[in-house]
Amino acid sequence: MTFYDNARCWGWIKIFCVAATLTGLAPKLIADSGLPFETQAITSFDEPWAMAFLPNGNMLVTEKKGSLLLVDQNGGKQSIRGVPDVAYGGQGGLGDVVLHPDFDTNGLVYLSFAEAGNDGTRGAAVGRGRLDLEGRRPSLNDFEIIWRQYPKLVGYGHYGHRLMFDEQGFLWITSGDRQKFTPAQDMQSNIGKVLRLNDDGSVPSDNPYVDYTQQTPLAERGGVYDQIWSLGHRNPLGIAQDFANNIWVIEMGPLHGDELNRIVKGQNYGYPEVSNGDHYDRRPIPNHDTRPEFEAPAISWVPAISPGHLSFVRGNLFTQWRGSALASGLGSKSLVRIEVDGVEAREVERFDMGTRIRSAMEGPDGAIWVLEDERGESQGRLLKLTPR
Repeated sequence: MTFYDNARCWGWIKIFCVAATLTGLAPKLIADSGLPFETQAITSFDEPWAMAFLPNGNMLVTEKKGSLLLVDQNGGKQSIRGVPDVAYGGQGGLGDVVLHPDFDTNGLVYLSFAEAGNDGTRGAAVGRGRLDLEGRRPSLNDFEIIWRQYPKLVGYGHYGHRLMFDEQGFLWITSGDRQKFTPAQDMQSNIGKVLRLNDDGSVPSDNPYVDYTQQTPLAERGGVYDQIWSLGHRNPLGIAQDFANNIWVIEMGPLHGDELNRIVKGQNYGYPEVSNGDHYDRRPIPNHDTRPEFEAPAISWVPAISPGHLSFVRGNLFTQWRGSALASGLGSKSLVRIEVDGVEAREVERFDMGTRIRSAMEGPDGAIWVLEDERGESQGRLLKLTPR
């Protein structure tokens, strides 16, 4: 029997479904005009950030304040024990959640989160634990940290810390620049980078900078060079692999200039030396076309869409979207559909959701599941989209 088979029947699911109905949280159809899908509000959360689907279609959902929830498709929720303490505040807290590729047999779940350091510093961290669904309450056991941002810095923003396992089983981590600009170009820091690791946090032998200290005599020994796959990133908040196995990262620009980048081994994407946006105080930044030595984005958005997540659609229900990427728009309050063809990408549709969208991904049933942000009028709801 697989790990998941051992925990297939949960009596609490029925209890929570009844409770959801009695409290008015049962799935409700939302009236929308002109959208090619129907939208159901399933339940709501306190500052939701990410979700991952379990083999039976239920999901794990993170809340920024530090809760990991087990959620069924009718909105029944149960808190999971064993989650690490998080440094909540600003953009920090509990972040992404992904399953190990062999979750069926090993039960491993990976979390990213903001971690407190000395003297008011903070940094992103990634850890993993074994999900236990056999007890009276689900728990994440034997949690261990396998990666940390270096160095920890003062501030509350730009952690990045999106996670993805690729088809080869490597763990990818996006590491934001922490609003400090220059670390994105500093090889002695893993900040402002895209990182590629083995599932236990060790470094693959074919990463581009594993021999950096030998090739660069003045480089500090014992650094984090070997973790780095690409550099020059600002705040990468989405990472996904297309069906041709290309890796794509979407990141927030400064004042406009959001980017979709195809990630190439060892390449530099230029931030903060170049951007198609400007600083928030309106000081200009040289555009990408002024510095051809840096990789230019496949798409640059001016005005910004404020992306929060990126995923690809297999099209089990949304057949016309097969192979497309979906970008979640926070400030733009939208879902953005992107067609990808090899190294080329283009926005083809934008759907006005009327609410800040933190995350969107296709579920095992083919529906698109959406997490609203919880800010302003956005209510932190879980939405289910199905074709009309």
